[in-house]
Amino acid sequence: MTATGRTSTANHPGGTPALVVVAHGSRDPRALSTVGALLDRVRALRPALPVRLGHIELNEPRLPGTLAALGDGDAVLVPLLLSRGYHVKTDIPEMAAAAPARTRVAAPLGPHPLLVDALHDRLLEAGWPARAPRGGAVVLASAGSRDPESRADTARAAALLAGRLGVPVVPAYASAAAPTVPEAVRALTARGHRRVAVASYFTAPGRFATECAAAAPWIASAPLGVHPAMARLLLRRYDEAVGGRTERPGTLSSARC
Repeated sequence: MTATGRTSTANHPGGTPALVVVAHGSRDPRALSTVGALLDRVRALRPALPVRLGHIELNEPRLPGTLAALGDGDAVLVPLLLSRGYHVKTDIPEMAAAAPARTRVAAPLGPHPLLVDALHDRLLEAGWPARAPRGGAVVLASAGSRDPESRADTARAAALLAGRLGVPVVPAYASAAAPTVPEAVRALTARGHRRVAVASYFTAPGRFATECAAAAPWIASAPLGVHPAMARLLLRRYDEAVGGRTERPGTLSSARC
């Protein structure tokens, strides 16, 4: 968590910092509608909390405009991103520092056991059996990054999911890192796995999620989207930042908000 921005002179009612969910942005219109529905879930869980949306690129509202509208109030920026990387380490803090608001940047969502809950449910919806299938394996498909910490976070998420499913889970990427999803599928098939599923480790539908799902030889799960665990995790990251707490990525602490 990082704190930045100017000293606040005007807070929201009751001194509650606004929750600003920071989405990447996408040219796929399904992404914007999905993020909007997810924020509605967050508001339903905590009606008194001011919840705002800001995009890094491609969609409106952009994050600088969202922060400017808050004036010099307090805000916690929670990245709607699943790992560390350039956006979390550089883009978001720089935009926050340029804003008049007093801001804190929370940790990204992943890795976290709540995400494993969502991944597991999405696989079950796609046809994954209740008991681990013989010869089963999973490719955890994510966007990818050149940042080694981002890849480490995705690998940790894959390990957590493997522990839940009882089958091998291999992290793979749509861009910027190896292996690709088709490469991971081929490697698992070569090792004798005949039922290889692709778990979509994306927050919303988009080009990468669609391309990765198309590489599935068996079943592919939907993106995490508006799964209840996503809303709970956004609030958990917000609460951690407000309380000045940090949580080691992937720890198996209580998953309750």
